[in-house]
Amino acid sequence: MVQTSTRLLALLSLLQFRREWTGQELAERLDVGARTIRRDIDKLRSLGYPIEAAPGVAGGYRLGAGGELPPLLLDDAEAVAVAVGLRTAATGSISGIEDTSVQALAKLEQVLPGRLRRRVKALSAATSAFSFDGPRIDADLLATVAGACRDCARLRFTYIARDERTSQRYAEPSAVVHSGYRWYLVAFDLDRDDWRTFRFDRIRGRVRLAERGRQRTVPGGDPAAFVERQLRSPFADEPAAPARIRIKAAPERIRKRAPSRHVSVEPEGEDGCIVTTRGAWSRHFLAWMVLLEEPMEILGPPEMIAAASNLASRLAAAAGAAQ
Repeated sequence: MVQTSTRLLALLSLLQFRREWTGQELAERLDVGARTIRRDIDKLRSLGYPIEAAPGVAGGYRLGAGGELPPLLLDDAEAVAVAVGLRTAATGSISGIEDTSVQALAKLEQVLPGRLRRRVKALSAATSAFSFDGPRIDADLLATVAGACRDCARLRFTYIARDERTSQRYAEPSAVVHSGYRWYLVAFDLDRDDWRTFRFDRIRGRVRLAERGRQRTVPGGDPAAFVERQLRSPFADEPAAPARIRIKAAPERIRKRAPSRHVSVEPEGEDGCIVTTRGAWSRHFLAWMVLLEEPMEILGPPEMIAAASNLASRLAAAAGAAQ
């Protein structure tokens, strides 16, 4: 049987891990009796943890929201994971979160034991990241929509489609998905009686919460997979055509420099290859390919060829003006 202090930490960890536990479940996990669990719950409450209890056979314990909580208890891996998340958020796609993330990371370092503090500081000192220059979204908007997903609250909002048409949407939100570049809302559009994906950066004005709706399951059960399928479909909110570029360089050489999760590299001839994006093409991908400084030919789609031609013309004009 574990010591009392260690058992309290284990009990607190369990309460933070899952929303609700019965007394019997906690007793079995900690190998103690139900009376011991009740005493330990009282001790945690005396330390400031607002632990709620529901009586009866179906009752249980859960960690309530609010209150003056002591510092979070993190093991080595958890502390590093939180630090990495905060560092990533400081250069991410959510507007206004940069300073908040840095402040949170500083507070985390203050409450950690010396050993973990040194590890987190080393991570902060050694880590750098590119600043995010893509579409940015408001943190309050993200929090509002995520809360609506949790509470099954319907939403009304103004949306700007790809063709710049403005429409009023009435939807039951299901999930929020981050592609690594953009944020999407997966929701059931009540006016169109079908599932839709909405880009957060195209939502305009204030999102209005409406009455409570149904809890729906995204087709296929996986919101991220659903968004990926939608982006590849002809009804996607943005062009989904992949880019194809022929490069006059050995495929092994390009594979060492190309992120495999974003592109595939297939050999062509004796000393060439075809690079294909795994999703929609983007101007960022085009710029990245140019920076490889290898002879290349853009095979498609036509929209990317036009974008490359326009970029080349603008660069040529800028170079000419500088001479």
